[in-house]
Amino acid sequence: MIKSLLIANRGEIACRIIRTARSMGIRTIAVHSDIDATMPFVQAADEAVRIGPAPARESYLVQARILDAAKVTGAEAIHPGYGFLSENAAFAEAVEAAGIVWVGAPPTSIRAMGLKDAAKALMMAADVPVTPGYMGEDQSPEHLQAQADRIGYPVLIKAVAGGGGKGMRKVDAAQDFAGALLSCRREAGASFGDERVLLEKYITGPRHIEVQVFGDQHGNIVHLFERDCTLQRRHQKVIEEAPAPGMDEATRAAICQAAVKAAKAVDYVGAGTIEFIADASEGLRADRIWFMEMNTRLQVEHPVTEEITGQDLVEWQLRVASGEPLPCRQEELAINGWAMEARLYAENPASGFLPSTGPLDRLRFPQGIRVDSGIAEGGEVSPYYDPMIAKIIVHAPDRGTAAARLADAARQVEVWPVRTNAAFLARAAADRDFIAGNIDTGFIERHADRLVPMAEPAEPVRQAAALALLPRDDGVWRRLSGFRANAAPDRRIVVDIADHNYLVELDDNAPRGRDVTVRGDRLLFLDGEAWPLGPPRASAAGAGAASDGALLAPMPGKVIAVEVAEGDTVRKGQKLLVLEAMKMEQAMLAPFDGVVADLMVKVGGQVTEGMMLTRIERGED
Repeated sequence: MIKSLLIANRGEIACRIIRTARSMGIRTIAVHSDIDATMPFVQAADEAVRIGPAPARESYLVQARILDAAKVTGAEAIHPGYGFLSENAAFAEAVEAAGIVWVGAPPTSIRAMGLKDAAKALMMAADVPVTPGYMGEDQSPEHLQAQADRIGYPVLIKAVAGGGGKGMRKVDAAQDFAGALLSCRREAGASFGDERVLLEKYITGPRHIEVQVFGDQHGNIVHLFERDCTLQRRHQKVIEEAPAPGMDEATRAAICQAAVKAAKAVDYVGAGTIEFIADASEGLRADRIWFMEMNTRLQVEHPVTEEITGQDLVEWQLRVASGEPLPCRQEELAINGWAMEARLYAENPASGFLPSTGPLDRLRFPQGIRVDSGIAEGGEVSPYYDPMIAKIIVHAPDRGTAAARLADAARQVEVWPVRTNAAFLARAAADRDFIAGNIDTGFIERHADRLVPMAEPAEPVRQAAALALLPRDDGVWRRLSGFRANAAPDRRIVVDIADHNYLVELDDNAPRGRDVTVRGDRLLFLDGEAWPLGPPRASAAGAGAASDGALLAPMPGKVIAVEVAEGDTVRKGQKLLVLEAMKMEQAMLAPFDGVVADLMVKVGGQVTEGMMLTRIERGED
């Protein structure tokens, strides 16, 4: 068994790996950037090594520094986690060449599955069904346009390299193809250093289903059943669950067997995920499920598989890397109950899900369930890395109970002053169509009006706020039952002022919350949202356009495109420039017809939240 392990990653996944390694008696070594020096994963490790400044390209992506850290600390093995260098074949080879155990897929497998076009060709040869599309070498815009016309719209443009929704665009009409291709290539080049793309027929009403596979060094490969990752926003997964709703045993057997066949085609070792796209317009059927790609690493959503199988997948990784056979045979694995995972992000749904950065003066998670996180109260969400704060994971005997537990858990989240998507997650998990299993990858966009919380407080919040501001004494106000504050006669508010807990019953909606004071800010936490009870602390200027036409940065980030110059005439809605932060692009548009009077930024420049980017002067009427 491996005796010492360096984790070439950060945050939540580093904490997750350290937890299992410690239980197995393995010494752990963390590597960290300057900004991560006090993070929980650094403190949890037995040893830690600084590897550079905050930007990942100067720290977590610098292979030589990670290898040096492993050599200096005597690490016997390196676990790459997910993201960063986890699917970098050259790094895996360098680790093995240095005589260090690589806790991941073989470099040959990573290469075979790393490029989507080559992977699909390999799967076709292995008799694994793939989505119709184009994966050819001719990458000229004219040829790609012709192929898209042949496939038929809507069509999906996807970067050949990478994943995570980067370098992916849906095109609904021929006239939109050229612009989408340019944007896709720019994003793919910046993210993966490879601008090549492939085309796929866009599936109407698609479901995203993936199968967890595992192989050892003795030729054994098993599956640990499927996960459903259909609930997505901008191709980023939001809620994952296992097993997949509506999956019958025959279809499950077919998709899992196809996944094992795919893994065997590349002599797979370690944890991997075979991702499929399903046309669920007539329910899940084996003949309407196609291979998309393989992730040659552990997935963010692996906890739901652990919850339904009772297996520790990180422990499996470490045992397989140590040369041991798989801990279980296929017939020893079974599904037990239902699990769901929600990704808690530092973002503001009411502002288009823009990232939210800053200190975490308050960070409270629900009790009694599994929460995987890599940050603690008093820490800070920086603009340098993925904005995920935690994974909220529940397990129950059935899907309905799991969804109810997930919704309740999300409502209990308390975060300030950083904004989160907790209330959005609670609404999604409690949504009637989600509970009924009527989902596809467009679910969130289609139901945004009822899933995304309002920017201004709704009536239940105003009612609770009014009660929170009542004097706290031992008289009649201590317990109010049936009290109305400008409420209709059939609406009831109950408040227990003694412990600052509130129940606001409004028809069949009963949000729960409490008020607290955090560093001078008096707040009402209600159903996953935070509402100031009075003037909040001063903060950066808000995003958007001021009345004088000044466009302000909605988030800290990097300017990746500037499409105008001072003096240019622009039309309302015209794209002026593009910002990138936390794996997300944000286009800044002209607020009205006019002229670019001031341009304060250039490509490659860094901006802070609230910084003026450009100013548009109104054109003459």
